[in-house]
Amino acid sequence: MSPSLTRILQRAAYAPWALLIACLMLASHSAHAVPAYARQTGNACADCHAGAYGPALTPYGMRFKLNGYTDTDGQGTKIPVAAQITGAHNVPARGDNTTQLSEVDVYLAGRISDHLGGFVKVETDNTGNDHYNTKLSNLDLRFVAKDLKVAGKDTIVGVSVNNSPGFDDPISSLPYASGLGPPAVSGTLLNLSSAHSLYNKVIGGSVYALYNNNWYGEVGTYNTMPTSVQDHLGFNPASDPGHISDTGYFRFAYMKDMKRQFFSAGVVALTTKRALPRNGPSDDITDLGYDLTYQFLGNRENIIQASYVNILEQRDYGSTPVVNGIVAKPNGNARDQTLSVTYTFKQSYALQVAHLISTGSQDAARYPPYGKPDSTANMITLYWTPFGKDESFTSIANLKLAATWYRFTRFNGASSNIFGAPPGALITDAKDLNAFTLSASLAF
Repeated sequence: MSPSLTRILQRAAYAPWALLIACLMLASHSAHAVPAYARQTGNACADCHAGAYGPALTPYGMRFKLNGYTDTDGQGTKIPVAAQITGAHNVPARGDNTTQLSEVDVYLAGRISDHLGGFVKVETDNTGNDHYNTKLSNLDLRFVAKDLKVAGKDTIVGVSVNNSPGFDDPISSLPYASGLGPPAVSGTLLNLSSAHSLYNKVIGGSVYALYNNNWYGEVGTYNTMPTSVQDHLGFNPASDPGHISDTGYFRFAYMKDMKRQFFSAGVVALTTKRALPRNGPSDDITDLGYDLTYQFLGNRENIIQASYVNILEQRDYGSTPVVNGIVAKPNGNARDQTLSVTYTFKQSYALQVAHLISTGSQDAARYPPYGKPDSTANMITLYWTPFGKDESFTSIANLKLAATWYRFTRFNGASSNIFGAPPGALITDAKDLNAFTLSASLAF
């Protein structure tokens, strides 16, 4: 276990809700509708997103993303700027309730030319006591060649420069694109909830293609940003993912748009050498996962979206530290699984249920006190989005009112006394990490 994660868990033993609020903030990063795109295309936000505010993209939204965010209504240049304001009332199982302006975002998103477009999100988070931190959250800049023919079949070829592997994925089921990843003591590099995930802290590029509207492929590489750059961009150096090198990213998926239904099956892989700390020995890490997605769109009155993501990470450690006389194992693995189902009624009312599991190989030296990093959680969200549809008051703005319950059944390898507190000390059970949140988000 890294020193920074140890400090987090030690603080969480006295204030477990702090860890949970961090998880909730991560979970809030799902794909939101950006009104700048609606103004650019002349289409309502609900054309790209069920419920007009996410969480998943419709086939039309996937196509817009693949086209490099360049589609337009041809009615002149639009200003590619949007904003989002979020307020939240948090009720943790242990700790004080809070009500605060939790997040303010600015989006620079839209078309530059027929072949250039992008998505940039600058995020300001309330870190407590009305102290705010601004950071460069998401980046996806694209060059795309459209209307190509290969062997007589429609083909799209593009280049994406982004700061999170998988964020640019059109299906948006992978953790960095969906915003869903299990809270993890030792999660995979592709899990945004891991202590040292690559999310937002790397820079890289990939070449992608969609062939015959069904076959998607992507190959890319990434490097971590220097810690000084991460600090200037608003990230805490304690969350540095370390120095990565010899990194390869691969994505392949089959997509089938059946108009009233959509199905996809894909695989994802990432291989890299990681030095954490940066002047230490390198670990050889390989992530390999698969995902399944299904959407029933019908006539858009009753929409069902379901996805399952399973990612396994193999690790060959560069060092084997000795902790309390126990030698750490030279290799291990981690696995992250996410099952999410969302039902949306009339593109306005929705219920999302997610089951989140993170597991890992047993290692008494790396994962005290129980030697297992396993965690299991559920997220249940009920929300209402009255705008963003053709028949609503406005189709180019969004309001989302949500109630979210986060429930833990296991964390740090245990259900009770999850931090191994000694007799007489304050004990934290997994259920003490539970929380209920009411939130309101306005995008315009």
